[in-house]
Amino acid sequence: MKQKDPYAALRYKEFNIFLLVRFAMVFAWSMQFIVIEWEVYSITKNPLSLGIIGLMEVIPAVSMALFSGHIVDQSEKKSLLVKCILGFSVISFGLFLLTWPKVVGDLSQNVVLYSIYFLVFLGGFVRSFLGPTIFSLLSLVVPKKLYPNAATWSSSVWQMGAVLGPALAGFSIHLIGVHWSMCLIVGFSITALMALTQISTKPILNPNIGEPIMQSLREGLKFVFSTKAILGALTLDMVAVLFGGAVALLPVFAQDILKVGPQGFGVLRAAPAVGAFITMVISAYIPLNKDAGMKLLIAIFGFGCSIIVFGISTWFWVSVGALFFSGVFDGISMVIRQTILQLKTPDHMRGRVASVNSMFVGSSNELGAFESGLTAKLMGTVTAVVFGGSMTLLIVLTTGIFSPTFRKLDLRKDLEEHENEG
Repeated sequence: MKQKDPYAALRYKEFNIFLLVRFAMVFAWSMQFIVIEWEVYSITKNPLSLGIIGLMEVIPAVSMALFSGHIVDQSEKKSLLVKCILGFSVISFGLFLLTWPKVVGDLSQNVVLYSIYFLVFLGGFVRSFLGPTIFSLLSLVVPKKLYPNAATWSSSVWQMGAVLGPALAGFSIHLIGVHWSMCLIVGFSITALMALTQISTKPILNPNIGEPIMQSLREGLKFVFSTKAILGALTLDMVAVLFGGAVALLPVFAQDILKVGPQGFGVLRAAPAVGAFITMVISAYIPLNKDAGMKLLIAIFGFGCSIIVFGISTWFWVSVGALFFSGVFDGISMVIRQTILQLKTPDHMRGRVASVNSMFVGSSNELGAFESGLTAKLMGTVTAVVFGGSMTLLIVLTTGIFSPTFRKLDLRKDLEEHENEG
C-alpha cells in the first residue's frame, strides 16, 4: 500500500495562504471573545452575564445561518470572505473604543455593557457568513483527493489560533490591559485581509444560480437530515459543546474559585486548545478514517469525563490537565466531523451544509455559554459544570446503544472514491 504524504495539501501555495487567513481570523476571534468575557465579568461580577455574551452572538448566528448558506453557495467565495473580515474589523474597532477609558469615561457601566452586547450581536451576523465561506473556500484551493488531509491541517490551524488567542488574551490583559489587547485583535484581522489578496478569485460551482431561496434552503436541510453520517456527527458534537461548555465559566473559576488571576485564566483558556492542536497534528500522520463512528463516540465520552473532573477540581494544575484532555478528545471529534463533512458534501451544497453545521455545532458554543451561565446562576458554578459533563456522557451512551449504524461508520471507502476522482 502506497505511503500517504501527511504534507500533501501543504504543497499548494494558495492552501498555505488560506491557512494563514484562517489562523489570523480564529486567533483574533478567540482572543476577542476572551478579552470581552474578562471585561464583562469584571464589570458585572455575575456569571449570567457571561451567558448573555453567548446568547447575543448565537441569536443572529442561528437566525441567519440557513440564509447565509444559500448566499454563500450563490456567491464568489473570496470576495464574500473579504466582506466578512471587513465586518469583523469594524466590530473589533468598536470594541476597542468601548474599552478606552478616554472614550467611555463619562458613560455609565450599563451603557458600556449594553454597547458591548450590541457589537457582539452584530458579530453573530458576520459569523453566520464567515464559517460557511471558509469551509467552501477550502474545497477550491486543493484537489478533491486531498480533502481529508486539507481538513486535518485546516482544523489544526484552527486549534493553533484557538490556543494562542486565549493564551495571549490572558497575558495581554495582564501586561497591557483590555483596551490595547483589543488593538492587537484589530491588527490580526487586517493581517488576514492583506493575506487574502494573494488568493485568486474562484469559480462558482453551483449549477443552480438564481435558485429560489426557499427551494435552496429545503434542499440543504433535506440533504443534511437524509445523510445519517453528517446528521449523527453534528448532533453528537452539538450535545457535547452545549452541555460541556465549561470554558464559558472560566473567568469565574480563575477569579473566584482557583484564584489565579489573568495569567492563570490565559493558561486555563488555552489548555483545551493545546490538547486539540496536538491531537490534530498527530492525526495528519495517523488518519482516523477507520471505525470513525466508534472513535467519535469514545472521544465525546472522554470529553464529558474531562469536564466533570475539571468541575470538581480545586487544584489549578489538575484543572489545567482536565481541560487539556478535554481538548485532546475534542480534537479527535473535530477531525472526524470535518472529514465527514468534506467527504460527503457535494461542492454546490457546501455553503448550506456548513451553515447547518454552524447551527448545530458553531452556535452551540454560544448556547452552551448561555446554558452554563444560567445553570451556574441556578445551581452554583461547580454543580453546573458537573451537570453538563454528566449530560454529555448520558447522550453519548444513548447514541451508542440505539444507533448501531453510526457506531459502525467507516470512512475508508469514501476516501478511496475521492482519491480516484482526484
